[in-house]
Amino acid sequence: MHIEPIPLQTHGDSRGMLVSLEQERNVPFPIRRVYYLFATSRDVHRGMHAHRRLNQLAVAVRGSVTFLLDDGSGPTEVTLDDPAQGLLLGSMVWRDLYAFSDDCVLMVLADQLYDPADYITDYDEFLREVRGVPRVEGTLAW
Repeated sequence: MHIEPIPLQTHGDSRGMLVSLEQERNVPFPIRRVYYLFATSRDVHRGMHAHRRLNQLAVAVRGSVTFLLDDGSGPTEVTLDDPAQGLLLGSMVWRDLYAFSDDCVLMVLADQLYDPADYITDYDEFLREVRGVPRVEGTLAW
């Protein structure tokens, strides 16, 4: 599976802590976009898609969130709850985010600008693509 925990070096003292994110250093790709999620209810699911080309690094800068991840070989669950721990998500990994804590702020760095064509929002379609099953145009058969 194209997921990897990325430990983020912390710097600090009695005044507080700092984590620096730098492309090609602790972020293993050029940073083209940054976004963050917050004020997400615990019972809400976010994500529920895969990307064909996009790579991302997710960091729960506050609170916690659980990821259900699948590369086509079966799901695995990962909880982010440490601002000094990132989660590298490669392309063709289905992600479903849930169990957001009330105070969760999830920041995501991406190596591409937003492109709706890069999203796969149907899980069955994702499984077909990740397993290399060709689609037969004009039929319902796969």
